[in-house]
Amino acid sequence: MAQFSMSITVPGGYDEVKERVVAALKEQGFGVLTTIDVQSTLKQKLDADMERYEILGACNPPLAHKALSADREIGLLLPCNVVLREVDGGIRVSALDPVAMFSLVDGAAAGELADLPSEAQGRLKRALESLHGALVD
Repeated sequence: MAQFSMSITVPGGYDEVKERVVAALKEQGFGVLTTIDVQSTLKQKLDADMERYEILGACNPPLAHKALSADREIGLLLPCNVVLREVDGGIRVSALDPVAMFSLVDGAAAGELADLPSEAQGRLKRALESLHGALVD
């Protein structure tokens, strides 16, 4: 899969897996600020059919505060997106890799935030691994 994501396929029904994802994120200090129902939006706007697909905007307040304190423009990279979508065999859960995302940051902010992307990555990876699905890639 893409080099900018961490993914896992979790067996089970969509609603049950979504509940588990939100709980796993919370366990790692993330709250879900936004939910975008892509399936519903595309059906409503384009009359296009697709599998259940949602984008969760996850935020870890201490990490977000640290990033924004270093550079207010980093808000463009927040929150951490987590995608849930129906696939054969369960629900595919993917998180944007903060290390890849923060590779866009340079200058003084990059130095101030040197450890932040790997900390966020570790938290997201632990959340995904706690779901006990197929191996994270």
